Formats: sequence, C-alpha cells, structure tokens
Amino acid sequence: MLIIDEAQETLTTVLNELSILASKDFDSRLLLCIVFAGDARLPERLRSAELLPLGSRIRRRLVLDYVSRDELLACLNHQLEAAGNPSLMTTELKATLADHAAGNYRVMMNLADELLTIAAARELPRLDEKLYLGVFGQSPKPQPRKR
Repeated sequence: MLIIDEAQETLTTVLNELSILASKDFDSRLLLCIVFAGDARLPERLRSAELLPLGSRIRRRLVLDYVSRDELLACLNHQLEAAGNPSLMTTELKATLADHAAGNYRVMMNLADELLTIAAARELPRLDEKLYLGVFGQSPKPQPRKR
C-alpha cells in the first residue's frame, strides 16, 4: 500500500507511472494499492486529459467536505470515549474546539492534541476553556464583580 498525501501537487508523469506500476496484465491483477489524499483540486486534475486514464481506474472515492459543529462534537466525544476518558474535557471546551475548527476534523484534533500535551506536562486532571484561552493566547473575558 502506498499513501500519497497532497496528491494534487504530484507531477503528472509520476501519477502516470504509478498507474503503470500498480497493475499487471492490463489491470487484471493489482500489484499495489494506492491511496491519494488531496484537496478539492485533485478530482479536477484527475479529470484532465493527461490523467483521465488514471482517474478512470480509481475504484473508491471519499470526498470529505466541511462538517457541521454537531459532527465535530460527535467525533470528539467518540475519540474521548474510545480513549477511555469521556470526561477529560469540559462540555464548554469541546464546544470551543468545535467552533474554532472551521468545519475541519484535522484542525480540531490538532487543537485538542496541543491542549492534551500541555495538560499532561502540567499534570492537569481535566481540560477546560481556561486552558484553551491560555494556550492559544486569548485572555479570558473578565468576570463581572459580585455585589
């Protein structure tokens, strides 16, 4: 198996060579499974005249677009559950991460990873918005004084 990230940047000649290397006897026997990962330019490139033969050989396509806040929250909750600590993050922090991820799973997971790394170094038992605000350089909103 070969995984090519940012495949939209790959030279056309390289992509065509991969097509030849991947199969034997006119596509009757696959020798190599190739996963192309790229942005929205990749499907467009695969429809070009030079890459149409390769594009027509792709068996499965998974197009990920921006996801909703609810989908991001479901993903984050699933990851925390699978990791064995569903209460590691406060509800407010999870909402903040989902809101700041711009509909992108990778952005959300990278933000969460950075927070987890810092929380582990500080030996914090739970991650909250205060940590988020401290790590990402935003000062917390001043709390109103109690009378």
